[in-house]
Amino acid sequence: MEQEMRIVKLRKKYLQYGKIKLAKIYQREYQETISSWKIQKVIEKYQLYHQPAKIAKITKKRLNAIKKKRITELKKKPKAGFLLCLDTIVIYWNGVKRYIFTAIDRYTKIAFAHMYKNANSYNAADFLNRLLYLTESKIENIQTDNGSEFAKHFEQACQKHNLARYYNRPRTPKDNPVNERFNKTVEDEFINLGNFTVDTPTFNRKLTDWLIEYNFKRPHQTLNYETPIKMTDVSRRYSSRTVKLSRA
Repeated sequence: MEQEMRIVKLRKKYLQYGKIKLAKIYQREYQETISSWKIQKVIEKYQLYHQPAKIAKITKKRLNAIKKKRITELKKKPKAGFLLCLDTIVIYWNGVKRYIFTAIDRYTKIAFAHMYKNANSYNAADFLNRLLYLTESKIENIQTDNGSEFAKHFEQACQKHNLARYYNRPRTPKDNPVNERFNKTVEDEFINLGNFTVDTPTFNRKLTDWLIEYNFKRPHQTLNYETPIKMTDVSRRYSSRTVKLSRA
């Protein structure tokens, strides 16, 4: 205990010094050798940090990183609704930014997308609720990147609906190849063909028509040229539900 009090006293006096410097000063002042590890443990125990707010933020970030389940941990199953992959497309248009949230079933390739003016967690939660309505809540796991739009309100929505969350590894696009491919398809087969407008209601109505085509009529090579709707047990009301969502 005496050692601890001595370390606390030195730390408060030399708040900006690191543990190795403090160990040297301790040895000089008390003629006793002490490890830098012991110094560090006392600093942590008594929260004797030079910038406590910054340290708390870093610690919280590290704990959150530890808690996150990476997508590489999930054993994939060939089952509709087992894993829905989400992402965001950012569109720059004459000085205006728009955000298209996208989602695709990893197995069936059935997909949904909706444009918003802002990419925040509130809109991400709204998108998730639309997705749940569309799929009749037949979703088990959700995959996203580590973006801030998939935090707070989105996380609360996942918890509310008992959805297990899995994250892409940082800077690893290959962790979500199905969604990356769908995003490219949205851009190549819809946006780049003159269908973009910054008016979100108009854009989403056009996007709805394209999504119905994509899910009900477009042959998919990865599905042996079948359509996504044939691979899922989601009811035929999917089409009418998609239209309803586009107008909400």
